[in-house]
Amino acid sequence: MTMGKYFGTDGIRGRVGSDLVSPEFVLKLGWAAGKVLAAEGNTKVLIGKDTRISGYMLESALEAGLSAAGVDVELLGPMPTPAIAYLTRTFRASAGIVISASHNPYYDNGIKFFSDTGHKLSDESEAQIEAMLEQPMDCVDSEALGRASRIQDAPGRYIEFCKSVCPGDISLAGIKLVVDCAHGATYHVAPSVFRELGATVYEVGTQPDGLNINHECGATHLDLLAQTVQQKGADLGLALDGDGDRIIMVDGQGRVIDGDEIVYALAREALLSGNLEGGVVGTLMSNMGLELALADLGIPFVRAKVGDRHVMEALRTNGWNIGGEGSGHVINLRYHSTGDGIIAGVQILAAMVRKEQGIRELLQGMKKLPQVLINVKLSGDEDPMLSQAVQSAVTEVEEALAGQGRVLLRKSGTEPLIRVMVEGQNEKVVKAYAQQIAAEVSAAS
Repeated sequence: MTMGKYFGTDGIRGRVGSDLVSPEFVLKLGWAAGKVLAAEGNTKVLIGKDTRISGYMLESALEAGLSAAGVDVELLGPMPTPAIAYLTRTFRASAGIVISASHNPYYDNGIKFFSDTGHKLSDESEAQIEAMLEQPMDCVDSEALGRASRIQDAPGRYIEFCKSVCPGDISLAGIKLVVDCAHGATYHVAPSVFRELGATVYEVGTQPDGLNINHECGATHLDLLAQTVQQKGADLGLALDGDGDRIIMVDGQGRVIDGDEIVYALAREALLSGNLEGGVVGTLMSNMGLELALADLGIPFVRAKVGDRHVMEALRTNGWNIGGEGSGHVINLRYHSTGDGIIAGVQILAAMVRKEQGIRELLQGMKKLPQVLINVKLSGDEDPMLSQAVQSAVTEVEEALAGQGRVLLRKSGTEPLIRVMVEGQNEKVVKAYAQQIAAEVSAAS
């Protein structure tokens, strides 16, 4: 995966009104994408969005740009990112475009693309779009302009798709569930999925107003979910992010179950049911407890770079199905071509019913190691990771951990930060080690 001039690891993202998230740029982006697709003989694109107020503006700009390039547009309205991937395939569209900034605040937004197979757009296609962005914009003749229409039944189609992951002989009747949709793109589909499968559902974060997406709710703010689960006496809480491709859970006591634990539960269940193909892909940030627990089960494990796109690449390279990140991106290629929070939730609940077990029993065998992450702001142009003092500090800590923990330093892809991560068996010791390395990084920057 290479970084382009405009495209990052997950499309284009920024603050609304900035150079990359402005009506002018998005208009030309739609045109550039349309020209590339039209040259390949493709003439239909789906557009979906989350619930940010800026989605209206950016949707119109994309629609105009695509039409000017001679490409037809079908509008889905607010829909989760994985829904656009699914519907792009089922409608035989040449591409799907998502207007979303995922878990970011409402004042950010972004654009990401899916190919006709429901996978993230290839580096080559992104490079072609970037090259076209450098060309002067034109417009096809009036008779060749793209047409726009709206798909009215998109939510219902996606609800049925998510339900299809649950075996027909399994009902969620008797399960009390809290579903937090982060006032985002899943607000009108996620509660219906679980209700129609039989669960008693209490909704949180299902009243979007364009400005409250991810605000003190959803997968990045779990306090409200934990409180509601305990107040309602629920069996489980599911927190999705603004575009629905992440999920974090809390158990009946309000204790957090992150993406690493969800991945473990799904891999263990697949192994026990004879459906596991190969191994599991995590990232450089995946908790070492996941790696050790999978090893105890004899399940191979590899680490990819941080980002669900890198996890996906490693899965496809290895021919495996299950992977994810601690942040809640959970991928199971047996069911979908991209990470899907709702589908991961359905899988976990189906396993609970099948085994007649609670979520904690599904996690049997995995114990997360204490992990401390410190973000060190960079104050100059020097690369602290090249510093001899920093390298010596890392070596010293790694020797002290003696194979029972890990040290990881990595640059943020979006901010001037070095992320210092240390994990091991003792939280107090791990914290001290992380602070020791962070101090050297700060001194060297």
